[in-house]
Amino acid sequence: MAIMKIRGGDLDLVEYEFTSFSPGEHIRPCGLQKDYRLTPVAGTVVVRAPARIHLTVLDMNRFSPDHPGGGGIGFAIGVYCTAEVACTESGIEIDYSREPILRHFVEAFRQVVGYTGGFQIRARDHMYEHVGLGSTSTILIAVANALNAAVGSPLTSDQLRLLLGCNFVEETEAGNVAFGFETGVGPAASTHGGMVVMGDDLALVYRHAFAEGKNVYIAIPSSDISSAGEKEFDLLMNKARTLDYRDRELKSYLVLMDLIPALQRGDLEKIGDVIWEIEFRGSKRAEVEHHGFEIYRYMAALRDAGLEFVGMSSVGPSIAVVTDRPEDEVAAILAKAGLRVAIATEVDNEGLKIRVEERA
Repeated sequence: MAIMKIRGGDLDLVEYEFTSFSPGEHIRPCGLQKDYRLTPVAGTVVVRAPARIHLTVLDMNRFSPDHPGGGGIGFAIGVYCTAEVACTESGIEIDYSREPILRHFVEAFRQVVGYTGGFQIRARDHMYEHVGLGSTSTILIAVANALNAAVGSPLTSDQLRLLLGCNFVEETEAGNVAFGFETGVGPAASTHGGMVVMGDDLALVYRHAFAEGKNVYIAIPSSDISSAGEKEFDLLMNKARTLDYRDRELKSYLVLMDLIPALQRGDLEKIGDVIWEIEFRGSKRAEVEHHGFEIYRYMAALRDAGLEFVGMSSVGPSIAVVTDRPEDEVAAILAKAGLRVAIATEVDNEGLKIRVEERA
């Protein structure tokens, strides 16, 4: 694959060789590999994991495809991915459209816990791919928890997040995989529910229930700008890094001194004000401007209409609105801006659910 240039500042220009490999190669055990006492279950483990809204990375200079981290903020929403896993004598059977990314993590998990049997896996994501709703991270954390529960839960939820973050991949057109960008926000939000604040190295700094009793509406503006692959790499590793050199301290201050206290109080209006400020700061500004200033026009129209919380998720173009207002009222506001409600849901404050179904 291509050699990509990374610029963080005037004197910070390096080259990164964006290489692909076969699923199961270049496994990173993260220091978790040891002798575990495995007790495979007799039935099928079913996991339902909520998707996430990723509000911002705190510092894109602290992560890359070779280094998960960078910190960030996000929350879980009532849009779900599911995974079903059963232990078998041998072999790996995967029923999922994006088979390479699952196969890679399955091999990482097997290597770490020392499982020598097989798995039968069925996975279904929420079908909103590459629009900022975390389909990849959500399906992976669902499968990770299903695999773990199927062999007796040898790893904790935090260990699963670490293993996934260090082995996070995206598939290539040739059916191989390549390491992707991972802050850990998605798996943490999906696991625990509510809003999460992440530090570097996938550390979960803070988690709190968010917007209980409120409504979440998601609009997905049309955009012909790619938010995946080399386009995403260019965005995150160049302009976004430069802007975070300038604004990372401010973003971190806003999170610590304003966002977290507002979450403690349940103050949705203040939370919305903090997120709106961050939309114009550092790497978040780069992500929004990646789609052109039209996204800012949309979001400004929604804020001007009095909606408490408006923010673009990840590299977009999805826009999340959190409000007390009913759907018909919000739909009318969106329509005036040239948008529509694509998803009407709520914040998931409980996180992923695991159950075991007996085999027939």
